[in-house]
Amino acid sequence: MTGSLQIKNGKYYAVINLTDSNGKRKQKWIATGLEEKNNKKKAEKFLRDTLQTYEKTTNISQSEILFSEYIKLWLNSVKLSVDEITYQGYAIVANSQIIPYFENKNIKLCNLNRENIQEYINIKSENGKLNGKGGLSPKTMKTHKLIIQLVIKEAIKNDLIAKNPCEYVVLPKMQRREPQFYSETQITEFFSRIKDEDIYALLYITVVYGLRRSEVLGLKWDSVNFENKTITIKHTVVCCTQLVEKDSTKTNSSYRSFPLMNEVECLLLKLKEKENANRMLFGSAYNNNEYIFKWDDGRPYLPDYVTKKFQKLLKKYDLPHIRFHDLRHSCASLLISKGFTLKDVQEWLGHADIRTTANIYAHLDITRKESIAKSMSDTFKIELC
Repeated sequence: MTGSLQIKNGKYYAVINLTDSNGKRKQKWIATGLEEKNNKKKAEKFLRDTLQTYEKTTNISQSEILFSEYIKLWLNSVKLSVDEITYQGYAIVANSQIIPYFENKNIKLCNLNRENIQEYINIKSENGKLNGKGGLSPKTMKTHKLIIQLVIKEAIKNDLIAKNPCEYVVLPKMQRREPQFYSETQITEFFSRIKDEDIYALLYITVVYGLRRSEVLGLKWDSVNFENKTITIKHTVVCCTQLVEKDSTKTNSSYRSFPLMNEVECLLLKLKEKENANRMLFGSAYNNNEYIFKWDDGRPYLPDYVTKKFQKLLKKYDLPHIRFHDLRHSCASLLISKGFTLKDVQEWLGHADIRTTANIYAHLDITRKESIAKSMSDTFKIELC
């Protein structure tokens, strides 16, 4: 089987030469996701891997290949064509859950049907946790179904199956989860209790700006403009199986700037002073980088460390249990209680769509509803009491 690399709109594409069932030649263009600049070697490796995958699938008859084996081939083929974190997520779910299940069932790709997939969804929903303690959430099962759909879509493209057996598979109903949050009094008490802890500044900035974990950990010194008194969210740090640093945010709306509050400026200046002292103390052993929140030797905090440390602090100071992400909810709740509109909250939190803000927080906007209720009452006032 042959193929070549082509460049379109500044990005590499792997072009595979195929032959259909009638012997007619056709070309298949596959996006590598790689920019033209400085990525030729990666693109060449992607082409080699893709050719190898197609050769394997072409040489295996429809009656031979197992669905579990085809998932492995699919994982290899998409490795460089999707975002690294996305791939890590696919690989974890596929290798830990989907592949072992269908491998054990010994189901061939050509025999895969809606009943097979529905049975998988039902079983994992009831008892899918690897520790044996219950089923997986509807949100998690939605991810499982997505991966199965993507694998099947690839098989259809390669003429290995004729139709999509995932089409009428039913997922468990999503349960609405009410966001948890601290009240203004609880937030004040929280800050009072943890003021001497090493991640105090991180938690303070998370709350006052309503940041995601990836955003607060992604803050670099180039995010802070002490002269213009602004702080900008433009980097993120995420971790699935390994740490991934991004010079981008979740959405365009997530890229946003805030006024640099006096309290935040004070905290950051203290952190900068501490960093300079540690750089001198550790010398050549210091891990040089521009991240703000880090260990004394310069290593940036990992997302899991921050989450676990936060939970330990809640237990240490006997504070109500909430998730780290609920600090962001607490910020939104506080803004609404202060009379700010949902539009204000949307822009502060960096939601791409105000419907997201409304779906999560509209029920908290009780002050505005009380005003509406009073207006309606005054309009239709009747003597009952």
